[in-house]
Amino acid sequence: MSEITGLYALWLREFIVFRREHSRIASAIFLPLLWLGIFGTGLGTKVDIEGMDYRTFIFPGILCMAVLFTSLFFGVYIVWDRKIDFLKEVMVAPLSRTTIFMGKVLGGITDSLLESIIIIAFGFIIGISYSLYSLLMTFAFILFLAIGMVSLGLIIGSLMESPEGFGMVVSFVAFPMFFLSGALFDVDGLPTWLSILVLIDPITYAVDGLRGTLLGTSRFSIVIDLLILSAFALIMVILGTQFFKRMKV
Repeated sequence: MSEITGLYALWLREFIVFRREHSRIASAIFLPLLWLGIFGTGLGTKVDIEGMDYRTFIFPGILCMAVLFTSLFFGVYIVWDRKIDFLKEVMVAPLSRTTIFMGKVLGGITDSLLESIIIIAFGFIIGISYSLYSLLMTFAFILFLAIGMVSLGLIIGSLMESPEGFGMVVSFVAFPMFFLSGALFDVDGLPTWLSILVLIDPITYAVDGLRGTLLGTSRFSIVIDLLILSAFALIMVILGTQFFKRMKV
């Protein structure tokens, strides 16, 4: 079996699993839309940020939330694969662990991109205007965010022995990253300690880049946002391959 064939087989397996889990797809889409519809509309009656509707303002952040949670929680499949001994069967195949890791990453990215398309389509309903450029840039930010978060989720999954432990650790990681990203608030004028936390959060640059792309308002340059996010994704992939090489099955 060639590395390319093995990579495709691993991706295809993850895609088939995703396609069969209708409840997972529905819940992953429902939560962001719930935030956007109820939280955005409810608080939007009291909040006006930069002269735009609050629901419009948080849309890029909610899109990032969908990618963040879907991608991170994808790592639980490593825990389940280890429990049912599927991972042992994969490990005895003539494939490098780097290929196995990248096959998993591609599967997680596919899941995140497909779910993101639905959230992006919902943006038309709340008045988000898309152009070819904005769509291409949106998918670029989503892609790098998904690569980084899927890799991080797989790193955590490679260290966990139980799905319950994985869920607790990932929740501890995901919620602070989301709330510190500025997805729900303007990051200008924050206290110094909070600004530092916001700046070291990689999700901040995904949210800021999508705001610049979709709404024309951003704190940093879109190029800077994309460079930082792509650097984060690359670091996570490198770390992920190292963790997979040392993972015990």
